[in-house]
Amino acid sequence: MAKNSAMTRREFIKKGLTLVAVSGTAPSFLTKTALAMSNPWDQKRTAQSNGKDDRVLVVVQMGGGNDGLNSVVPYADDQYYRKRPNLAIPRNQVLRLNDELGFHANLKGFKELYDRGRMALTLGVGYPNPDRSHFRAMEIWNTGDPTGRSQPTGWIGKIFDSQCPDCATAVGLNLGDNMPLALQNERGVGLVFASPDQFQWLGTKEQLELYKILNTPASANNEETVDFLRHTAMNAQLSSDQIRDASAKYRSSVAYPQNSRFGNSLKLIAQLIAGQMPTRVYYAHIGGFDTHGGQKGVHDRLLGELSTGIAAFYQDLDQQGNADRVLTVAFSEFGRRVSENASDGTDHGTAAPMFLFGGGVKPGIYGRQPNLTDLDQGDLKYNVDFRAVYATIIDLWMRADSKKVLGARFDPLPFLA
Repeated sequence: MAKNSAMTRREFIKKGLTLVAVSGTAPSFLTKTALAMSNPWDQKRTAQSNGKDDRVLVVVQMGGGNDGLNSVVPYADDQYYRKRPNLAIPRNQVLRLNDELGFHANLKGFKELYDRGRMALTLGVGYPNPDRSHFRAMEIWNTGDPTGRSQPTGWIGKIFDSQCPDCATAVGLNLGDNMPLALQNERGVGLVFASPDQFQWLGTKEQLELYKILNTPASANNEETVDFLRHTAMNAQLSSDQIRDASAKYRSSVAYPQNSRFGNSLKLIAQLIAGQMPTRVYYAHIGGFDTHGGQKGVHDRLLGELSTGIAAFYQDLDQQGNADRVLTVAFSEFGRRVSENASDGTDHGTAAPMFLFGGGVKPGIYGRQPNLTDLDQGDLKYNVDFRAVYATIIDLWMRADSKKVLGARFDPLPFLA
């Protein structure tokens, strides 16, 4: 390639990355594929998944810091009621799992899945030297690295980089407005959209202007770059058509939470799974868990929306015959402090439970409930490193090498069959 052609192409990549960051409907791979130089753009891009029987991972991000103690309630511990005189869940309302712990009353869907052997929960999940900043804590969870090093790729993105020399662009889908750090990767795969009807590449004004410039006679030496742009636009359109076609193939009769963006996201994911999309990882979001004040009503509602949505999702997957090949993991960037505050809320804390669902899980409780009297400056002490949960999923579910992804080996937990 001529030097001026290469420079023009790099300029496009730089401009495109900026443009995608401010364009909610533009698929992220429009520019990221430019970074995957090992894949020529005339090479057929296929997915390792055939969309029919390969395993699928669904990640649910509970944004804001979920109160783990009011989600999985230590109802037999008097300390819980002493430290939370206003916010503690009454013993007679707890959905009991054993003689010590139970679910919040609004987690009826969780309790049903747990009783049916479709749910596992891991208690006391955290990491050394926890960070209570939303941004930094979420960065740690998204990269799988609590050391403080800034990383451009996420833990799921690293799976794609290690497994996907020829994966389809739609191998990872985020139901939202921006690509989460967890999915960011070096190969340029992954898509972002909120609705299949809105997901289509029309091209931003700047991208179209650049395309026009590169097609002028003065750009004759940039023919390879022009081919790249054409191929990128074609891939964008093909991916958007594939998603709309897949979502239209299946209409669920299951009742998801009404007026719920989270419920709608899970419903769409179920449609795409039924439509045999080659996607390996779906990413969904439910926010609002930062309950510093007036926690009770807000948290009650959020847990009900979360539980009802996931229960409907697995009812849907059961009807499709896909429940056994879909693992869902729900996490939050941190838990809350043990004692309630003066505003009838809870402040940023540390360790909290993670929730896992699917026909492939071994039901039960893993890890242990942190001691409410043995605290670290008022916070729970973790006993399960979140990277051990990731490692279990990476090694046993995604069939990748967790050491390459996480940078170290962590002993797997026994929550997968």
